[in-house]
Amino acid sequence: MQYWLVKSEPDVYGFDQLLKDGRTRWDGVRNYQARNNLRAMKTGDLCLFYHSNIGLEVVGIARVAREHYPDPTAEKGDWSAVELEPLKPLARPVPLAEIKNNPALQQLGLVRNGRLSVMPVSFDEFSALLSLGSTEL
Repeated sequence: MQYWLVKSEPDVYGFDQLLKDGRTRWDGVRNYQARNNLRAMKTGDLCLFYHSNIGLEVVGIARVAREHYPDPTAEKGDWSAVELEPLKPLARPVPLAEIKNNPALQQLGLVRNGRLSVMPVSFDEFSALLSLGSTEL
């Protein structure tokens, strides 16, 4: 199993909307590194859901429900989408400032390359973020 962090602006598509929908297509990614990360996702992999721009915090856990396929929103180019389903919200959202101040999370992609919308997370980082969020799987 692999672990990931996906980012979305909560006023565009927040974790509460994913909970309501029960499943969503994760599309519209137009960065090659993020696209390659989507292509590396496997069914059952776990994702931390991060609210970008507004909130700036990890708020939930999702699971990859369908592996990559051509992004139907792409008018041109070789882009991919996956499908995600919600698992649960974190008991306590973990703000970016707290993440940046945690020595165990200094190599996290969110700290090192904050603009990337889909990024891998190590098991230790995933576990540390769940602990900070007072959440167990």
